[in-house]
Amino acid sequence: MMTNLLEGITLFGVAIATILMAIASMLGTMTMKQVVEFGQVDARTLCGLTGITDPKDLQDVFGPPHMNRTWHGLTLPYIEAQKRPAGYLISDNRIDWICIGLAVLAFFWRHPVADLLLIVAAMSQVAGWVLATRLPR
Repeated sequence: MMTNLLEGITLFGVAIATILMAIASMLGTMTMKQVVEFGQVDARTLCGLTGITDPKDLQDVFGPPHMNRTWHGLTLPYIEAQKRPAGYLISDNRIDWICIGLAVLAFFWRHPVADLLLIVAAMSQVAGWVLATRLPR
Protein backbone atom coordinates (compact mmCIF):
# COMPACT_ATOMS: atom_id res chain seq x y z
CA MET A 1 0.00 0.00 0.00
CA MET A 2 2.79 2.42 0.89
CA THR A 3 4.59 1.55 -2.34
CA ASN A 4 1.50 2.42 -4.41
CA LEU A 5 1.19 5.74 -2.60
CA LEU A 6 4.84 6.64 -3.23
CA GLU A 7 4.53 5.55 -6.85
CA GLY A 8 1.45 7.74 -7.28
CA ILE A 9 3.16 10.74 -5.70
CA THR A 10 6.22 10.24 -7.92
CA LEU A 11 4.16 10.02 -11.10
CA PHE A 12 2.15 13.07 -10.02
CA GLY A 13 5.41 14.98 -9.54
CA VAL A 14 6.74 13.89 -12.93
CA ALA A 15 3.46 14.95 -14.58
CA ILE A 16 3.50 18.38 -12.93
CA ALA A 17 7.18 18.88 -13.81
CA THR A 18 6.51 17.87 -17.42
CA ILE A 19 3.64 20.34 -17.71
CA LEU A 20 5.70 23.17 -16.20
CA MET A 21 8.70 22.45 -18.45
CA ALA A 22 6.44 22.41 -21.52
CA ILE A 23 4.82 25.71 -20.56
CA ALA A 24 8.22 27.33 -19.99
CA SER A 25 9.39 25.96 -23.34
CA MET A 26 6.35 27.43 -25.11
CA LEU A 27 6.98 30.81 -23.49
CA GLY A 28 10.60 30.73 -24.66
CA THR A 29 9.53 29.76 -28.16
CA MET A 30 7.00 32.59 -28.19
CA THR A 31 9.72 35.06 -27.20
CA MET A 32 12.05 33.80 -29.94
CA LYS A 33 9.27 34.11 -32.53
CA GLN A 34 8.58 37.68 -31.42
CA VAL A 35 12.26 38.52 -31.94
CA VAL A 36 11.96 37.21 -35.51
CA GLU A 37 8.88 39.39 -36.07
CA PHE A 38 10.88 42.47 -34.95
CA GLY A 39 13.33 41.73 -37.76
CA GLN A 40 16.71 41.54 -36.02
CA VAL A 41 17.49 37.92 -35.26
CA ASP A 42 20.60 37.00 -33.29
CA ALA A 43 22.50 33.72 -33.32
CA ARG A 44 20.90 32.42 -30.10
CA THR A 45 17.40 32.90 -31.49
CA LEU A 46 18.27 31.25 -34.80
CA CYS A 47 19.91 28.33 -33.01
CA GLY A 48 16.92 27.93 -30.70
CA LEU A 49 14.40 27.91 -33.52
CA THR A 50 16.38 25.64 -35.83
CA GLY A 51 18.41 23.40 -33.53
CA ILE A 52 21.62 24.32 -35.36
CA THR A 53 24.18 24.76 -32.60
CA ASP A 54 27.37 25.30 -34.62
CA PRO A 55 27.85 28.95 -35.65
CA LYS A 56 29.60 27.88 -38.87
CA ASP A 57 26.62 25.74 -39.88
CA LEU A 58 24.34 28.63 -38.98
CA GLN A 59 26.31 30.91 -41.28
CA ASP A 60 26.21 28.31 -44.07
CA VAL A 61 22.41 28.18 -43.87
CA PHE A 62 21.53 31.85 -43.31
CA GLY A 63 24.60 33.64 -44.64
CA PRO A 64 26.85 35.98 -42.68
CA PRO A 65 25.29 38.27 -40.08
CA HIS A 66 25.35 42.05 -40.39
CA MET A 67 27.67 44.34 -38.45
CA ASN A 68 25.80 44.02 -35.15
CA ARG A 69 25.84 40.20 -35.40
CA THR A 70 22.18 39.96 -36.34
CA TRP A 71 20.37 38.78 -39.44
CA HIS A 72 17.80 41.04 -41.08
CA GLY A 73 14.87 40.09 -43.28
CA LEU A 74 14.47 36.49 -42.14
CA THR A 75 10.92 35.24 -41.92
CA LEU A 76 9.58 32.69 -39.49
CA PRO A 77 8.50 30.23 -42.23
CA TYR A 78 11.97 30.34 -43.76
CA ILE A 79 13.65 29.81 -40.40
CA GLU A 80 11.34 26.92 -39.51
CA ALA A 81 11.99 25.30 -42.89
CA GLN A 82 15.63 24.98 -41.82
CA LYS A 83 14.73 23.21 -38.55
CA ARG A 84 16.86 20.23 -37.51
CA PRO A 85 15.72 17.39 -35.19
CA ALA A 86 17.16 19.18 -32.15
CA GLY A 87 15.06 22.23 -33.05
CA TYR A 88 11.88 20.23 -32.60
CA LEU A 89 12.85 19.34 -29.04
CA ILE A 90 13.95 22.88 -28.21
CA SER A 91 11.22 25.00 -29.78
CA ASP A 92 8.29 23.14 -31.29
CA ASN A 93 4.96 23.93 -29.65
CA ARG A 94 3.41 20.75 -31.03
CA ILE A 95 5.86 18.63 -29.05
CA ASP A 96 5.14 20.71 -25.94
CA TRP A 97 1.37 20.33 -26.35
CA ILE A 98 1.74 16.58 -26.84
CA CYS A 99 3.80 16.38 -23.64
CA ILE A 100 1.17 18.36 -21.74
CA GLY A 101 -1.54 16.08 -23.12
CA LEU A 102 0.35 12.96 -22.09
CA ALA A 103 0.92 14.36 -18.61
CA VAL A 104 -2.78 15.14 -18.20
CA LEU A 105 -3.65 11.69 -19.56
CA ALA A 106 -1.43 10.14 -16.90
CA PHE A 107 -3.49 11.91 -14.22
CA PHE A 108 -6.67 10.15 -15.27
CA TRP A 109 -5.57 6.87 -16.82
CA ARG A 110 -3.78 4.57 -14.39
CA HIS A 111 -2.11 2.06 -16.67
CA PRO A 112 1.51 1.05 -17.35
CA VAL A 113 1.21 2.42 -20.90
CA ALA A 114 0.20 5.83 -19.54
CA ASP A 115 3.15 5.73 -17.15
CA LEU A 116 5.50 4.89 -20.01
CA LEU A 117 4.09 7.70 -22.17
CA LEU A 118 4.54 10.11 -19.26
CA ILE A 119 8.18 9.11 -18.90
CA VAL A 120 8.72 9.59 -22.66
CA ALA A 121 7.12 13.04 -22.44
CA ALA A 122 9.28 14.00 -19.46
CA MET A 123 12.44 12.74 -21.18
CA SER A 124 11.66 14.72 -24.34
CA GLN A 125 11.25 17.87 -22.26
CA VAL A 126 14.50 17.23 -20.41
CA ALA A 127 16.27 16.55 -23.72
CA GLY A 128 14.99 19.87 -25.09
CA TRP A 129 16.26 21.72 -22.04
CA VAL A 130 19.67 20.00 -22.23
CA LEU A 131 19.96 20.88 -25.92
CA ALA A 132 18.97 24.47 -25.15
CA THR A 133 21.96 24.76 -22.80
CA ARG A 134 24.22 24.15 -25.80
CA LEU A 135 22.92 27.23 -27.63
CA PRO A 136 25.43 30.06 -28.14
CA ARG A 137 25.17 32.97 -25.75
